[in-house]
Amino acid sequence: MNSPLKNSLRLIREVVRQARAYHVADASGLIKLDAMENPYNLPDDLRRKLQEKLGAAELNRYPDPAAAALRKKLLQVMQVPESKSIVLGNGSDELIQMLAMAVADHNNSDICVMSFEPGFVMYKIIADFVGINYVGIPLNDDFSLDMPATRLAIAQLKPALIFIAYPNNPSANCYRELDIEEIISLAPSMVILDEAYHPFAQTSFMRRLTEFDNLLVMRTVSKLGLAGLRLGLLCGHPDIINEIDKIRLPYNINVLTQIAAGFMLDNVEILNQQAKSIREQRSRLLNAMRAIPGLEVFPSQANFILFRVLDNAKNNSANDVFESIKRSGVLIKNMRADSGLLRNCLRVTVGTAEENQAFLDALEKAVNS
Repeated sequence: MNSPLKNSLRLIREVVRQARAYHVADASGLIKLDAMENPYNLPDDLRRKLQEKLGAAELNRYPDPAAAALRKKLLQVMQVPESKSIVLGNGSDELIQMLAMAVADHNNSDICVMSFEPGFVMYKIIADFVGINYVGIPLNDDFSLDMPATRLAIAQLKPALIFIAYPNNPSANCYRELDIEEIISLAPSMVILDEAYHPFAQTSFMRRLTEFDNLLVMRTVSKLGLAGLRLGLLCGHPDIINEIDKIRLPYNINVLTQIAAGFMLDNVEILNQQAKSIREQRSRLLNAMRAIPGLEVFPSQANFILFRVLDNAKNNSANDVFESIKRSGVLIKNMRADSGLLRNCLRVTVGTAEENQAFLDALEKAVNS
């Protein structure tokens, strides 16, 4: 007789049982430059004021389910056009899940989600878990959009959702605006511009929401310096946003996040100044990395840099370079690809001046050893 445990496991869908949990590397004792985080903490006086605000939180009460005060501040700070609406999520991941759930139809096997690869892995992961077909269109060798392949895929597949990371992760580049405009015009349904790294790209489609009814812009406060709050927002036509909002779980934005995010939006200039410092450090880091022989360093419009260990380097294994850098006390991201566009590639987050120098020292040692 089958046991309840065996029955329980058998009922879990195959796609879930075959999946691997999202892995987060242990950074204990290391300089953490693997997760595209803002390396700067808040000034002491601002931290004290925030602690006072949080200390007054009524933890015994449910939070405002609509997060009305926070939504109002986000509309202003993110410069959302007046005619558009927003829905909030527990980070961008929940918003991606809400979108996928909104279009999932198990009676229609032709429903699909489309994006571009290499790209943000959560688009595919969530599509798989929700039970929608996922189609990833390979990028060109320079990480630009392959428009002939994209046009063909849109015409043949008629995707319900098209996700475009802008800038892209892990390649750190923004695609051509003309290409994105064409995709929006060709798309039969929603196109989502994922602008998670907007503070570093300094370019956006937010104002252009008024031009395209099927365009949605997704943002997060994580890269701005508030990753621990887990707060994302999706902006677009009110008719679409209202439907997506029906899927949002009640009280998905907790009371501490609402208070902390609201307070920081009142002091957003501090975060903007930190983003400016990161952009300045990015330029210095790019120049220094390009001066190291044996590397191909790609342009960046984000707060991270993708680079390849070349075959003619003294140490031509990206895995060896990664491990050497880690032994030197710095954790970066190993893309772990033996072929394709990410072959021999590593990714480093832009940190403070001191963290970046520690990385550069470790990188030079690793490549030249």
